[in-house]
Amino acid sequence: MTQTVGVIGLGAMGAPMAENVSAAGYPLIVYNRTSERTEPFADAGHDVADSPAEVAERAGIVIVMVTDDEALEAVLEGDDGVLDGITDGTIFLQMSTVTPAATAAAAEAVQDAGGRYVDAPVSGTVGPAEDGTLTVLAAGPDDLLDEVDRILSAIGEPIVDCGAVGDGTRMKLFVNLLLGDMMSAFAEALAFGTAQGLDDDDMLTVVEAGAVDSPLFSIKGENIAAGDFEPRFPIDLQFKDLRYAVEAANEAGVPLPQTAAARETFSAASGMGHGEEDMAAVVKFFERVAGLSIGERE
Repeated sequence: MTQTVGVIGLGAMGAPMAENVSAAGYPLIVYNRTSERTEPFADAGHDVADSPAEVAERAGIVIVMVTDDEALEAVLEGDDGVLDGITDGTIFLQMSTVTPAATAAAAEAVQDAGGRYVDAPVSGTVGPAEDGTLTVLAAGPDDLLDEVDRILSAIGEPIVDCGAVGDGTRMKLFVNLLLGDMMSAFAEALAFGTAQGLDDDDMLTVVEAGAVDSPLFSIKGENIAAGDFEPRFPIDLQFKDLRYAVEAANEAGVPLPQTAAARETFSAASGMGHGEEDMAAVVKFFERVAGLSIGERE
């Protein structure tokens, strides 16, 4: 009999991930702190839990996709949290972007309660989440990764075996560090070029024709020119990930001057009121400070 899968966290990423798990043939039970997000799942005939504890009681595999360290801790250890309902052998799939310390603490708590823990954050945004093509950064015992392979395959491809618990989280901070640095530098370069009187289409053509060509620059460049800042990956989340990366690097004794600068740029954009917009809206920081507008936007 196919195990029931529980999904906790039905935001922009968690909801399509849950839908893809269901499409792969798994019975689903879901929970979200704000109940409105569970309504489409209830309408589709899926079970909706009243608490994370109920999800853990009724599901053999629990996927958690929440915002940050604090949200993960609340899901696990809060009132009616997962630890109140977990049973021996329950698999806990932690897929959020959190710190290495948070995933280590969560793994210890789950294992002490009799559960089994997989550290498997995902790389990608809303489009890949909907398509089931996220990159899964899986970490944990080989036999356990084999046991959840079909579920992970429903969520994304490729599945990268990153090593032991904690290494998936470290890999996620690595790739989001690079993502934030690239987006901040791209926005800065567009502002520079615009201030020099360069055409935005010409700038994108030159970028795409050379060694710095990147899907990120092509997609975000078009979004910026069109004034499309719908949140595929919001500024506030990118800022949070850069903050986590800098904190982890400080603990490891590794300097991150570029990332620290990008973190402050995203922080400034958030402070200007753009935190819920897409990460590409970091360009608005440069536009406001320099008094210019990139593309054909007003």
